[in-house]
Amino acid sequence: MRWLIAAVVLVAVLAGLLRWRRPAWYWLSFGVTFATCRVLGRYRAVMDACGLTVPPPRWRLAIARMANRPVPEPRAPRILRLRPTRTGLVLRLGLRPGQDAFDVAASCDRLRHSFGMFGVTSREIRSGVVELRMTGYDVLRRVQMPARAERSTMRVPVALREDGDVHYRDYRTTPHALTIGATKSGKSVYQRNLVAELAAQEVALVGIDCKQGVELFPLARRFSALADNPDTAADLLDALISHMEDVYQLIRAEQRITADTPDADIAADIWDLPDHLRPVPIVLLVDEVAELALFATKDEEKRRDRIITALARLAQLGRAAGIYLEICGQRFGSELGKGITMLRAQLSVRTAHRVNDETSANMAFGDIAPDAVLATVQIPVSAPGLAITGDASGGWSRIRTPHTSLRAAVDACNKHAHLTPDLPALDAFRPVLASPAVPVAIPAPTAPDSP
Repeated sequence: MRWLIAAVVLVAVLAGLLRWRRPAWYWLSFGVTFATCRVLGRYRAVMDACGLTVPPPRWRLAIARMANRPVPEPRAPRILRLRPTRTGLVLRLGLRPGQDAFDVAASCDRLRHSFGMFGVTSREIRSGVVELRMTGYDVLRRVQMPARAERSTMRVPVALREDGDVHYRDYRTTPHALTIGATKSGKSVYQRNLVAELAAQEVALVGIDCKQGVELFPLARRFSALADNPDTAADLLDALISHMEDVYQLIRAEQRITADTPDADIAADIWDLPDHLRPVPIVLLVDEVAELALFATKDEEKRRDRIITALARLAQLGRAAGIYLEICGQRFGSELGKGITMLRAQLSVRTAHRVNDETSANMAFGDIAPDAVLATVQIPVSAPGLAITGDASGGWSRIRTPHTSLRAAVDACNKHAHLTPDLPALDAFRPVLASPAVPVAIPAPTAPDSP
């Protein structure tokens, strides 16, 4: 009996230590069993307390009266499937007649407390079916990306979502994106992680870094073109527009619209072209957009209008030509001048890291997801990399990027430097790779002469 008590105490101590130091290990070894028992044992009572039950149908009440039996209890949504994951549980529910998916979404916070989970999110799978994704611990405190995240053409994993899923950047679905955030909020790490993932794909990377290139020029071996000042950026954008027009001429030449051509063979963008004719897609990364929009003289104002007009044209017309925008900045509002709001309207994906004021959050989500504004201003200073992401559909979620050092991003770009395509239109902006610096011999200090 004594050895049994000692074993129980040892297991309890081990479980407590794992929960404190390794929450993911604790969940996979102990937490998933305890959580499953809690959900199944409390399910009916919790649904009744949260108002997620419906009265029994009249025919059941009539049968109970005729048979002199107790009145049937209210009915909760049916459990269609309960599946454990590496971060929590996935509970799929079949709604009863008269129930709505919005009622389940509004009760997520109460379900989190009642089931003893860290977080609960809801999404509608189809009419009458709702999926609850419950996390057993804070997956965003120490981000661990899955070892086998799915990757495909122009679709790369960049962060982890609060429900334990991987957040992907899919350029084929949402071509252009805006990323904002205050200093030291994790914006640069997000950009590094994105570049490191894109480096392994057949894609041309083009960068504009007006901070004298300190963010993007270390990654130059994988970039087809780089600009480190507004004057060069203006010329680079003009070259991209010229390249875009050439791609459209290629698509026009390959459309072959005749009476006997099937609809599937008619090209409307580069992805409809045959593999041997398809131009390489281009991702344009702008590190700090405010440096392109600010001006102090008349000449700088003309350059600024030229740059913003070119960015707006690329945002409106570049998708079919395989040109995608990733624009980053600390703020992105109308104070940057005319044309900024028109450009922002073309950026479907919005990602906001910690901001210094509510106005900055409104610039990102005020026109697509007003509910995300409050979540953005609540991001703490102690959680760099934590961000709110949303798109034009109105949905949003919390994500956090795994820490990617500049050294790791440089290594990824150097590893895949052979994939860097040569674009004739951008040859003038190809970064010049400096030769390794020759170490300078420093003379050893000499001892002072003795008197």
